[in-house]
Amino acid sequence: MLYELFGWIAENHIRSFAVFEYITLRAVMACATALLIGLVAGPRVIRKLASLKIGQAIRQNGPQTHLIKTGTPTMGGVLILISIGVSTLLWADWRNRFVWVVLIVTFGFGLIGWLDDYRKVVYRDPEGMPARQKFFWQAIIGLIASVYLAFAISAPANADLWPLFRDWVASGFVMQLPNRADLIVPFFKSVSYPLGVFGFVALSWFVIVGTSNAVNLTDGLDGLAIMPTVMVGAALGIFAYVVGRVDYSKYLLFPYIPGAGELMVLCAALAGAGLAFLWFNAYPAQVFMGDVGALALGGMLGTIAIIVRQEIVLFIMGGVFVVETLSVMLQVGWYKYTKRKFGQGRRIFHMAPLHHHFEVKGWKETQVVVRFWIISMMLVLIGLSALKIR
Repeated sequence: MLYELFGWIAENHIRSFAVFEYITLRAVMACATALLIGLVAGPRVIRKLASLKIGQAIRQNGPQTHLIKTGTPTMGGVLILISIGVSTLLWADWRNRFVWVVLIVTFGFGLIGWLDDYRKVVYRDPEGMPARQKFFWQAIIGLIASVYLAFAISAPANADLWPLFRDWVASGFVMQLPNRADLIVPFFKSVSYPLGVFGFVALSWFVIVGTSNAVNLTDGLDGLAIMPTVMVGAALGIFAYVVGRVDYSKYLLFPYIPGAGELMVLCAALAGAGLAFLWFNAYPAQVFMGDVGALALGGMLGTIAIIVRQEIVLFIMGGVFVVETLSVMLQVGWYKYTKRKFGQGRRIFHMAPLHHHFEVKGWKETQVVVRFWIISMMLVLIGLSALKIR
C-alpha cells in the first residue's frame, strides 16, 4: 500500500520518495512496523484473550512444573499474524506472486491452528483437533502450494505458468524443469540435482508440512520456538535478497529467481513480529503462541525456503526444530516397537519433545530455552556461510 503510494508520489511529485523502491529500506520499515504493532497491540490482545477465558490447558502427562501455567492466555500467534499481515500489506509489492503464495500458506496454516486452539479452549481438551484431521488440511494446503511453486519458480512470470504446464502435460509428464528448480547442495560450487515436477512437488510438500509441524512441536517452553524462528526467518531474508538479484546471484553462484527478493520484506516483518511477541512470551510468559502461530510460522519458513531454493540450508539452520521432531518420532516409534516385542513400552528419552527431556533431567526452563537459542544461532551462522563457502 505505502509502496504504491510512495511510488506514485516519486513519479509525479517528489522524486526523493523513490528511495522506497529499495527492498532493503522497505524491509527495515516492515520490521519496525511489525515490531511497533506487536508491542502496542500486545497488551490489548492479551487482555482480550484473558477476558474471553482463552487459557492454555496443560496436559497432565507433561512436566509437573508446567501445571502452574494452566490458564495462561493462548492463541497469541494471532498477534504475530496481524503484525506480519499489516506490515507486509503496507511495505511489500502487492503485484509480487511470491508474496501472495507465502501469505496464503501462512494464514491457511494459521487458520488450521486457530481451529485446533479453539477446540482446546472451548472443550478444555489439551489434544485439540484430531491429528488426522489437522494433517489432512495441512496436506491439502501444502500440496496446492507445492504444485503452484513447481511452475512459478520455473517461469519468469505468471503469464508463463500455463504454457509451461501445458508443455509438461504434452511431454507425457516427463519434461524437466529449468535448472533454477533443482535441489541445491550447499557448500559445493555447482552441485545440484534435477527433481522433475513430481520430485519438486513431493520435496516441497514435505518441507512445508514438515517445517510447520516441527515448529509446533518445538513450541513447548516460554520463548523457545519464537527466537529460532526469528533467526531462521531473518537468514532466509538474506538468501531471498541474493537470489532475487541478477548480479548477486550470479556472483555467488545461486539461481536467479525473479521476484524472490521481495520476500525479504516478509522475512523482516516476521522478525519484527517475532521479537514483539517475545516481549510478552519470555519467561514467565504472559501469553502462549498456540498452534495458530506455530503452524503458520513453520509453514511460512518452509515456503520461503522452497522459493529461494534453500531446502537443505533450512534443514541446517532449523536444526533445533529437526532434533525436536526426531526426538518425538524416535520416542513414539521405540515405545510402540518395544511394547509389541516385549509387552511393555520403553523410552529413549525421559520425555519428548527433547526440551522436556532436559527439564526432567533437572535443567531449569530458562536454561533449556537460552541454550537452544545459542545452538540455533550457531546453526544459522553455518547456514549463512553457505552464501560464500561453495
